[in-house]
Amino acid sequence: MSNTPIHMQKLRQIIRLYSLGNGIKTINGMVGISRNTIKKYVKTWHSLDLNFEEFSSKSDAELSALFMATPSKPCSNKRLEELESVLPEFSQRLRRKGVIRDMLHKEYLQRYPDGYSRSRFNNALHTYLQLSRPVMHIEHKAGDKLYIDFTGSKLELTRPDGTVQAVEVFVAILGCSQLTYVEAVESQKKEDLILACENALHYFGGVPEAIVPDNLCSAVTKGSKYEAVLNEEFASFAEHYAVTVVPARVYKPRDKSLVEGAVKLIYRSIYTRLEGRGFSTLATLNAAIHSALEIHNNTPFSGRNYSRREQFEEIEREVLRPLNPLRYEVKKQVLVTVMKNSYVRLGEDIHYYSVPYNYIGKKVKILYTSARVDVYYRYTQIATHARSRIRYQYTTNAEHLAS
Repeated sequence: MSNTPIHMQKLRQIIRLYSLGNGIKTINGMVGISRNTIKKYVKTWHSLDLNFEEFSSKSDAELSALFMATPSKPCSNKRLEELESVLPEFSQRLRRKGVIRDMLHKEYLQRYPDGYSRSRFNNALHTYLQLSRPVMHIEHKAGDKLYIDFTGSKLELTRPDGTVQAVEVFVAILGCSQLTYVEAVESQKKEDLILACENALHYFGGVPEAIVPDNLCSAVTKGSKYEAVLNEEFASFAEHYAVTVVPARVYKPRDKSLVEGAVKLIYRSIYTRLEGRGFSTLATLNAAIHSALEIHNNTPFSGRNYSRREQFEEIEREVLRPLNPLRYEVKKQVLVTVMKNSYVRLGEDIHYYSVPYNYIGKKVKILYTSARVDVYYRYTQIATHARSRIRYQYTTNAEHLAS
């Protein structure tokens, strides 16, 4: 019999012709299969004690199992069994810092001196890791998540005095339509991150159910495998727009694979268009980025006849929730002690604000914006004032003072 299994269609022809009374030589001339192969399958058919109707009713998979099965030969490969026995342990240890494959191979040979070479060991370990770390294709729901990150490669501004300043590049992408937003900002500080996020929401014209940041210090105070601790200011921004923040898990790059893929595309579709051009301000740089971004979003996907923008307008825009009509204003905060005269000092302006006298000596938190100063004690607001930048002056509410 040939080493290559025949198609089930050929097998059905052989058995059908044989059941009609044709001989092996005749069947050989009609189907083009060697006589020995035909004899083999006819013999197997007889051994199965099947009539032609029962044979015809079986599926290709069933016939393959009946006719192509080869008798198993008990075979014991001690070296292979020894190698397979250490793979679960070694794959776990490989995750530890400082552990490399060469080190594990040497340890393997110490246990089993007749073991496999380094290349065979590495191939077996690689195969085991691939099988033990499967991935899943995720279908992103419309309006569900917005993924955000900063690019690894920065852009540059050339100031009028000739100095060169590196600037960060913020990227946001909607999971379903993959509509992308890009903006250059001064830094990765929380003020710049929040402003860029807010601009992205206004660019999309709505709010998704969740924002998924990488574990940026400006968004996440403490990364965690289970529950990250959000930066207080970024959490306030999210509350302002009624959006949930779901940070990517630590050491789980696939959680943010979509935005990392977007970053690679941005390098090709936007960075290349900016090469050789000089920019002196963020405004001019972002204007150039915006022009290139529109081309990127309106270019059809590879192998498809629609673009990110068209997909967004068709299936995602209408499911985004409405924006808060008021822009978010970043609040700065500082912890101070209420002085004996019932005032607190805002060090940035060197200005003093009154608080109720019964909080004298207490530690309070001042949250302030460009227009307003709020004072809190244990999450309770105890005073609010219009912000004044007159140095060494006092802003007073008479009700705060003791008699």
